[in-house]
Amino acid sequence: MNFDLTEEQGMVRDTFARFLDENSSTVRVRKAMETGGFDQELWSGLAELGAFAMRVPEHAGGMGLGVFDAALLMEEAGRTLVSGPLAEALVATRLLAQLGGAEELLEQAIGGEAVVSIAMHDLAAKPVQWIAGGAVAQAVVGRKGNDVVLVTIPESARKAEENLATTPIAEIDLGALETRVLGSGAAATFEAAIEEWKLYMSIGLSGIGREALRLASVYANERKAFGQLIGTFQGISHPLADLLCDIDGAKFLAWKAIHDMSEGSEEAAPCISLAYWYACDAAARSVAQGLHTFGGYGLSVEYDIHLFNLRAKAWPLVMGDPQLVLEEAGRRLYAGEKPALPDVGEVPIDFDLGDEARAVCAELAELFSKVPEETKAKFHYSWEGYVPEVHKMLAEHNLLFPGLPEHISGRNITPYARIAAMGELERQGYNTPGAGVASMVAMMIDKYGSDELKQEVLPKIIGGDVLCSLGYSEPSCGSDVFAAQCKATQLEDGSWRIDGTKMWTSGANLASYVLMLTRTNSNVPKHKGLTMFIVPLKTDGVTVQAVHTFQDERTNITFYDGVTIPDSWRLGEIDGGVKTMSAALELEHGGGFSKAIKGMIEAAEEVCEEMGILGETRTQCRLARTYAHLWVSDMLAYRSQWASVEKKPNHGYGPMAKMYSSEVFLSDSRDLLDLTAPLSLSKRPGAVALLNQCYRHAAGTTIYGGTSEVHRSMVAERGLGLPRTRG
Repeated sequence: MNFDLTEEQGMVRDTFARFLDENSSTVRVRKAMETGGFDQELWSGLAELGAFAMRVPEHAGGMGLGVFDAALLMEEAGRTLVSGPLAEALVATRLLAQLGGAEELLEQAIGGEAVVSIAMHDLAAKPVQWIAGGAVAQAVVGRKGNDVVLVTIPESARKAEENLATTPIAEIDLGALETRVLGSGAAATFEAAIEEWKLYMSIGLSGIGREALRLASVYANERKAFGQLIGTFQGISHPLADLLCDIDGAKFLAWKAIHDMSEGSEEAAPCISLAYWYACDAAARSVAQGLHTFGGYGLSVEYDIHLFNLRAKAWPLVMGDPQLVLEEAGRRLYAGEKPALPDVGEVPIDFDLGDEARAVCAELAELFSKVPEETKAKFHYSWEGYVPEVHKMLAEHNLLFPGLPEHISGRNITPYARIAAMGELERQGYNTPGAGVASMVAMMIDKYGSDELKQEVLPKIIGGDVLCSLGYSEPSCGSDVFAAQCKATQLEDGSWRIDGTKMWTSGANLASYVLMLTRTNSNVPKHKGLTMFIVPLKTDGVTVQAVHTFQDERTNITFYDGVTIPDSWRLGEIDGGVKTMSAALELEHGGGFSKAIKGMIEAAEEVCEEMGILGETRTQCRLARTYAHLWVSDMLAYRSQWASVEKKPNHGYGPMAKMYSSEVFLSDSRDLLDLTAPLSLSKRPGAVALLNQCYRHAAGTTIYGGTSEVHRSMVAERGLGLPRTRG
């Protein structure tokens, strides 16, 4: 797996970034707006750096670089609001080189002496069109029926007019101008060019959105209201955190499309459409929230944020309503529409987990193929899906805890293979939290436990003979585990007496031990007076009471009345519980709920087919939108996993992955329940029951493992540099 650029690509990006910082500053952007939104000096400078030659083949005088390389330029162009039709020019110069017959114009375009743009729609059906850069373009490449044509634009036809973002667009009657055929029957070549343009626009919009969020965050770190920095208010920071997930997701959706094309994946074409539609929406919402963060000052033309607001809407709309591209994605997913796609060139990014990962997954698949169907029928996403014989089978093959080091798990599985193994277990439906919690407890005992715990408890966990539960939350604390009041008092003989209540001790009815966070000192700050213990659940003084949820799962409230345990069952130092808890972070891989979302989509497709609505546009659009959310969830999780394995800086990638996927799982489960109503009301066995259950399951995913609000605060702080929003 790789999210890094090559050294050469890093140099290309940095070179353009430095140039654009100096030559496409907001001062320069404003100056260009005074003369119609085009900066000739900037355009010439981009040409000198080879911008317009990037996608031109070497045999035609270009650099022969790939789509990904040009996308790096477009991200910087979006960040700096480039004054000119850059995405269109990148596509147009490549078309001129591919088709030939206009060598002099191509040379002028590469050199920045001429501006060449593209017409988005078939000239035969729509001769009058809005053209990006039409007010300054000498020529336009377009499609007319099955031919690709070059339209010469005389100065008299370049009629600039006031527009939304003061860009050099113009409505031109192309049918009334001099036209010549560049490529007879070359419609597919032009179609592929439009797909490439969608990707460039997606990436450019992500750059606009990212910069708008950065500007808003900087302002929120400076502006005070009611005596506090406004960035400390969750009403400010949380929407920005949500949008950071969205805008990063927009970029990564385009990355996925580029990667899919390089791999020849069937997902490439619908992913291009979804990347474009998603970026249009995410960028528009990001710049709007960015402007809102400035309050009334955001409306003032003296503040730059309004420039991003206008450009984010203006750049893509030259093509028309982005919602039509969502419909296009639906057709590509469900109606067999297959467009021509561009040759993308070399792509450095990779989401493959490797040969070892495939081998481990194959081994797991083989094991589960031998599990009887009546046993598989017991599988469930909750603790109640725990099946002792399956748990034991995995332990015997050293595959129960792939996230643990070899000296604990009995097997050396490299990090990417561990990620794949956990994904395969989920794909098989055996994703009970029991194994995950047992894995966490095993690691903590190995790191902080006494010899007695390592000899008496650890082998039982590793052998798959017992489960462990977590005793963190309490009825009055919720996500604030540091406010725990369940008391541990040390007795004269050194043992400990535990009294109190724990809430949401899921699996306590199945487990033998609970990992418990207790209050051992009330005279110090709350996070310093905590100690952790392993507590046997099948002992005097412990009461386990069921709490049933509407999600078809059971959790528990547990009561501890004078429970006595020896000091040897303590983990870590007295009052050092926070440090001890940190060991659990080593198991974080930044996952989410993609597998559950994928299963939900497949169930919805089956139900829609049964209802006879799968061919309807509304159905295809809503399923396509859910696929966009699924793929963004995947990409955010991949980035988090990659960053964790490769020891990259932590910018809140794990919380982003978890929070985003849980929130879209919740919203999409509602929407797909609506889409398939009234059949979705039923719990009939099969796809309908699963769809019904997904709606109920999704509600919990935004709560357990840390609520979305907790994760939003973490994203705001780590990803956007906003001040801490909680005590």
